[in-house]
Amino acid sequence: GSKAASSHGEAVSGGVVWQALKSLQRATEKAIRVYRGDVSRLIDICRESLVFESLDDLASCLEHLREDPDIVVVRVKNRLSRGYDASLTCGFRSVSVNLRVASDLAHRFGVDTHVCELQLMPLSFALHKSRDSHARYISFRDFRGE
Repeated sequence: GSKAASSHGEAVSGGVVWQALKSLQRATEKAIRVYRGDVSRLIDICRESLVFESLDDLASCLEHLREDPDIVVVRVKNRLSRGYDASLTCGFRSVSVNLRVASDLAHRFGVDTHVCELQLMPLSFALHKSRDSHARYISFRDFRGE
């Protein structure tokens, strides 16, 4: 099947694309530019991406997340919706799910209030995501002051 390269260079054909934590510089920029200094709104420092070969598989994952009693879905940004203006993200499309793990173990470790981001994306978009395309998006985002 088709392969997508992760930021670490390994090939992916549907599955996890491992991401680094959001850098301190970008987290600071976003907190100031987008959230006017309210760091409590910065909920995508810890993030991962899942790549799906079909939209049905992506939808099934989203359904499983919503049904899992140990997961609290905080927010969903559906950039795959027909009504979404893809010009806002330079054509990139995905579903971003901000969630908390609310299991007993997470509570015991004191991390049950931590919000992270899970980006669900179709393989067809993951195949076009590269360092160059991301660099262009960063320039676009910086131009917009985001």
